[in-house]
Formats: sequence, C-alpha cells, structure tokens
Amino acid sequence: MCQLNVWYLQKEPPSRRSMKGAVINGVTYKGVTEFVYLGTLISNDDSVQKEIQRRILAGNRTYFAAISLFRNRLLSRATKIRLYKTLIRPVVTYGAETWAMTKKEEQALLIFERKIFRRIYGPKYEDGEWKIRTNRELEELSKGENNSKMDKGAKDKLAGSPEENEGG
Repeated sequence: MCQLNVWYLQKEPPSRRSMKGAVINGVTYKGVTEFVYLGTLISNDDSVQKEIQRRILAGNRTYFAAISLFRNRLLSRATKIRLYKTLIRPVVTYGAETWAMTKKEEQALLIFERKIFRRIYGPKYEDGEWKIRTNRELEELSKGENNSKMDKGAKDKLAGSPEENEGG
C-alpha cells in the first residue's frame, strides 16, 4: 500500500497572491511564496532582488573557499583575474540572462565585483602612504569589463543583436 506524504516548503506567510494548494494523485502540495528550482530562486512576486542577493552571497562563499589562491603571492594578478572570471563570476551571474535588473540591483553586482578587484589588486603606495584604489582606477585596471556589461551582452546575444534583426 502506498503511503501518502504531505510535502511543502513555507518560508513566509502568503503575500498579495493567494497561495492555494494542489492535490495530485492523492498527494497534497501546499502553495509556497518562493522556492529554489535548478539553483534559481523562484518567487511569486516576480522580483529578482532576492535572487541577486543569493548569487552575491554564493560568490562570496566561492571567493572565501578559494581565498588561499587569491592571497598566494606566487600567482600573478592576471592569474587571479582569470580565477575570478572562471570560478566566481559564473556563480554570481548564473541565470543572469533572465534577470530584469534595476539600477539598484546592477549597482549591487558592480559593488561586489569592485570588492573582489580591490582584493586582487590591493592598495597602492602613493606619496609615502598606502591608499585604497578608487573605482575609476579599478575600472582602468580591469579594462572596463564588469558584470553588468557582460550581462547586457549576454542578454543581447540571447535575444539576437539589433543588426541581425534589422537585416531581415
């Protein structure tokens, strides 16, 4: 005989939308306000803000898991940048092609990236004292490449470039 199980994930009380359950093949499923599917947070309010914060936290965990590599003085800055681009950036930008970002969310990604670049490039010695690198200096050192520009490029590639669409 098959035993019936009730499965549900409920993190918060229901918001604006009514959260109705469903019965499928005798199994009762309760409605939820958010859940993780294939590594992406799906919420009933269609907001990506929580998902971006989750991705940034995952990027931080990845950075601190590999911190011995980033602190290693035997590795060049170029190698550390390559490590960032291959280990951390994909974790942060997973699913970014589907995000409809606001300026605030875009700034959160840029702040995270600058934080990592500051750790890679370190402070500079100028006029007899150590100074933290400015955002402009970090942009010049990283040649202007950042998460939001990459995300816009990925979105353009996904949708097709304007030139391809006009060409007919």
